[in-house]
Formats: sequence, structure tokens, C-alpha cells
Amino acid sequence: MSTSVAERRAAFRRLHEDGCFVIPNPWDVGSARYLASLGFHALATSSAGAAYAAGLPDYGVERASVLEHVGAIVAATDLPVNADFESGFAAEPEGVAESVRLCVAAGVAGLSIEDSTGDPARPLFPLDDAVSRLRAARSAIDASRGDVLLTGRAECFLVGHDDALRESTRRLIAYAEAGADVLYAPGLRSREQIEAVVRAVAPKPVNVLMSSPTGLSVADLAALGVRRISVGSALARAAWGGFQRAAREIAERGTFENLAGAAQVRDLNALFAPHKKR
Repeated sequence: MSTSVAERRAAFRRLHEDGCFVIPNPWDVGSARYLASLGFHALATSSAGAAYAAGLPDYGVERASVLEHVGAIVAATDLPVNADFESGFAAEPEGVAESVRLCVAAGVAGLSIEDSTGDPARPLFPLDDAVSRLRAARSAIDASRGDVLLTGRAECFLVGHDDALRESTRRLIAYAEAGADVLYAPGLRSREQIEAVVRAVAPKPVNVLMSSPTGLSVADLAALGVRRISVGSALARAAWGGFQRAAREIAERGTFENLAGAAQVRDLNALFAPHKKR
């Protein structure tokens, strides 16, 4: 069954109203279709996962290619898609707004805007600038009348800020006031950190990144008040890990034992047979 863009966006908004859900991150059309077959209710792109598939580092893909990738993931299934839209591919608010308009036109149900600059000397936009960029994204979404959810991301943990929890909380509160529908500080690890952020921005929903084992389950995160759980590039990196282990074994040892865990041809053919789009 094919669902319209409006239906997907409405479904995505409902997912954020109560409870807790996992939004896994495919890196190509095939992985998106497989995740849909498992019964997930929404998908999110991974900037890093897509970059690695193209033979590039994270943040190494230009806007036009990212938009093409986002459109391909949107078209791959009937699930709502949230775009990992990096920092909006512009420094100035006007440029962010233009990028957001293009992303909304690609059919996404949501998108995120980061506050990282890519400059190691000043890795985060000053808060006033970051807020202006979020407001520009909000205005562009509202002007499109597309009901797209905006996620505001504080990258303090990922850039190694000296007081990452305090600064993340300060920024996320400001982003909520600037119009972000969902708040996200990738790098939260402990129960105490997660609880602090959830409490600070309540009742706005919080996305938590689970990109490596932390000992916390979906049920644990739900109990902490987390609304949405993503995995970033972790699934892509898991696939790369299996590929690297098998390839290194062949190159270095001349044996093939790591191929034992490969997916079966019949299963992949069945998954990707015509009319398998959900």
C-alpha cells in the first residue's frame, strides 16, 4: 500500500506524542527496505552511513547528493523519514532556510539541524547564531505548510565541549524556544545525563542516540522519558565491520570462515522481489 507524503508526516507526528519508538538509520535503499520489513514505524537517514557508502568521510557529501540520497530513502518504503541534514549546508540563516526548503520538497517527515561548524578552532556556532539558524529552518518549514518536524541538535558532546551536559541543556532549551519540535544531544551515555536533558526540555520530546552498547535497553530509555531512539551510523558501521573482517581474512589468511555469517541469497532475493515495497 502506498501512503502519501501528508499521511507519512501525520503518522510521524503521532509517534512523537507519547510512548517511545526506535527510528533506525539505513544507509541505502536496500537497508531501508529491510528495516521496513522488520516492522519499524519510521526511518532516519545517516549522513555518515551514506558518506561511507559513497567512499567519503562523514560530512564529505555535498548538498545535492545528500538531497538525492534523502529522496531515494523516502521513495524506498512507505515509512516516514527523518533526514540527518547536518548543519543545513550553510552558515547563514538564509542559506539554512534554502536548504531546508529543498529537503522538505524531497518528501521528508522530519529533519535535523546541527549547531556544529566543522571548524576545529570554533566547533560550535555561538548560541545566538545557532538560534537564528534554527528559527530560519522553522520559518522555512512553516512556509512550506508541510507539517515537517524540526529536530534541534546540540553537538557539545561530539565536539568535546568542556562542560558538555550543561552547555547541551542550555542550547536545547533555546532551540525549543526557537521552534524545534524535538531535541537531540548526541553523546548522552548515562541515565543521569539522559534524565537531565529530558527534564530540562519537557514536555518536548527527546531523541537519544544509541550508537554503541551502553547497558540501556529500549525499555530503560522509555522509563527515562525518552521519546525517540536512533542509532546513527551504527548499523552501517556494523555492516562495514562484517565486510572488513571477511575481506581481511581472505587477504591475510586465504581462508573464508567469516563468510559463514553472510545473508542468504534466497532471503535477499525474496526481500527485494518486485512489489516488496511496504
